[in-house]
Amino acid sequence: MGRLFGPAALRALLCGPRSPGPRQLVRPSSGGPSWTQERTLVAVKPDGVQRRLIGAVIQRFERRGFKLVGMKMLQVWEGYNVVRTSRAMIGHTDSTEAAPGTIRGDFSIHISRNIIHASDSVEGAQREIQLWFQSNELVNWADGGHHSSSFQA
Repeated sequence: MGRLFGPAALRALLCGPRSPGPRQLVRPSSGGPSWTQERTLVAVKPDGVQRRLIGAVIQRFERRGFKLVGMKMLQVWEGYNVVRTSRAMIGHTDSTEAAPGTIRGDFSIHISRNIIHASDSVEGAQREIQLWFQSNELVNWADGGHHSSSFQA
């Protein structure tokens, strides 16, 4: 990897409350789905690990049809509109405002123990993925998963 994350930066990434903007909580309303292939970083936070919710979180992404392309107690998911869709699946940062059926709405108990982190933009995802993964650690499903990814991590 070559880069180290300081304790403060790691805590901010995994534990710090961040409120997604309203546009990230809804599906696009114009012209149908976007077919842009993208990736996002998802981290089950320590409270989610302690409560043994990792499998439930992974299952929701798999059921949604996203491809798990990298995992190190962090996951990189790939699919069309995966950043926006994953933010909607996860729900509002504040568990009191997270809708039932979202990961945070179903499992979160407090804003400081809100189960999960996910990238908030395509650019943010690219930056976060590069912090944790080398491109050869990500699967390229287009070739059957046999070679390292051509996606720029």
